[in-house]
Formats: sequence, structure tokens, C-alpha cells
Amino acid sequence: MRLVLASASPRRRQLLAQVGIVPDEIAPADIDETPMKAELPRPYAERMGREKALVVHQEGQFTLAGDTVVALGRRILPKAETDAEVEVCLRLLSGRAHRVLTSLVVISPDGRRVERLSDTRVILKRLSDEEVSAYLASGEGIGKAGGYAIQGLAGAYIKHISGSYTGVMGLPVYEAMNALTGLGYQT
Repeated sequence: MRLVLASASPRRRQLLAQVGIVPDEIAPADIDETPMKAELPRPYAERMGREKALVVHQEGQFTLAGDTVVALGRRILPKAETDAEVEVCLRLLSGRAHRVLTSLVVISPDGRRVERLSDTRVILKRLSDEEVSAYLASGEGIGKAGGYAIQGLAGAYIKHISGSYTGVMGLPVYEAMNALTGLGYQT
């Protein structure tokens, strides 16, 4: 029952650990994550999860992959790599509803595949300049889809959430457990 996590995300490892699952191997997929021209957020998230799982999967192992996309309407927000990108994301999301789409793909040792998409609606409060500056100073938004982490300081900015909290963190745990056990994985 070997399980390979096709992700370098420490949050995905943490969420799996919370339900008693420790992957046997961490094997981040090295793929081009550039959205295709005119690709919408939902198909993009699904494609990324699928491609990551397929690149890493080998016969005889369980493979779990996922991808988290923050979408403002039809727009895919980046995984913020700089303070400037974090600030742009926060200002776009401030006072508005957005969607966090997290794809989940599990492939069984015999090649059967389960794909799910967690779609969570999140509303951020209107952020003051001081709140944006404080969040930037924390460095927490770097490397995060949409420039924020719900499980950290940005949790204080969340006015409403409808959907999967763990999906917003990066792995919809309920769906992951159902996919794994449905394919025969035993903890």
C-alpha cells in the first residue's frame, strides 16, 4: 500500500497527517503550469491535478496529486512569488467573493483513477492599507495561490466561506479520504 504524494506542499502533507496518513514518498511533479490561452479556472485546476498525477504515477503504487487555483470570475490569480504579486492579489480580492478550486486526483496501483474538484466560495473583508501592509510584512502570502493562506493571518480577513476549508488550504480531506478508501487504500 505504497502512497506517493505528487506535491511539495507542506500543507497537503500536514492535512494528510491530521487523518493519520503519511505518504511513503514525496515526488513533486515537474510540469509546465502555465494556463492555456483562454483556459478557464475550473478546467485549468482539473488539468493541473491530472497532469501532476499522471507524470508521477507508477504501477503498483497509489498516487495522490492536487492543485489549488484562486479564481476571481474567469481570471486565474497567480501563485504569488513576490510581495508585489501578493499585494495585487489582496487588492483584487479585498471586499469581494472569489472561488478556490482544488483538484484532487488519486490513481490506484492498478491504474484506476478518481478525480474530484473542491469548489469553495470565499469572501474577504474590505482590507485597509494597514492590513495589506501588515500581511505583506508577514511574508505569508509568498508561494500561495491568490497570495494568501486561509490557515494563517489571512484567516482574520475571511468574512464568509461556503465549501471546504481544507480545500482552500490545498487538499479537500473528505474527498481525499473517500477517493483513497474507494480505490482500496488502507491506513
